Amino acid sequence: MILLISGVVLWWAAHLFKRLAPDLRARMGTPGKGVMALLIVASVVLMVIGYRGAETTFYWGPSAALVGVNNLLMVVAFYIYAVGGPGPGKPRVWLGTKMRHPQLTGFSIWAIAHLLVNGDIASFVLFGGLLVWAFVEIALINTQDPEWTPPPRGAAKKEIIYVVLTLVIVAVVMAIHNWLGVRPWG
Repeated sequence: MILLISGVVLWWAAHLFKRLAPDLRARMGTPGKGVMALLIVASVVLMVIGYRGAETTFYWGPSAALVGVNNLLMVVAFYIYAVGGPGPGKPRVWLGTKMRHPQLTGFSIWAIAHLLVNGDIASFVLFGGLLVWAFVEIALINTQDPEWTPPPRGAAKKEIIYVVLTLVIVAVVMAIHNWLGVRPWG
């Protein structure tokens, strides 16, 4: 469990560093991006190893209904995450012009979906910890940059591309889960 908690803490630290210590992050310049990327990769490795090896207490497991809800939420989460992808000020699909934090919102839905089907302490630490991080990140961004200008809307054909890409990515992620021994279809 220590590796799992360390991974979640490192994730928080690496992601919040820019918001909590902007001057220090600015002084790090471009090489600082590489340092932050390494810290994030290290946090993911720690979380995966820690989660897989954690001794945990189970309160509920994936039922057929919860697996179905989870899978639907995963499609929604990946789509919402994707519509925020082009970057600040770049043209987005319709939904991306209506939401200030599509990637953090999609990430939050991903965490909630995983909490629905994983009712154990290790999942509460991992997915709950990441969910709280996303909420804190949104609150910090809104506090530090209260004004938001919706990005311009892109070409309508991108809507179809995003939907197709979302379905392909969800299928790939489900296949990877299956390969790792986690049955995403219940």
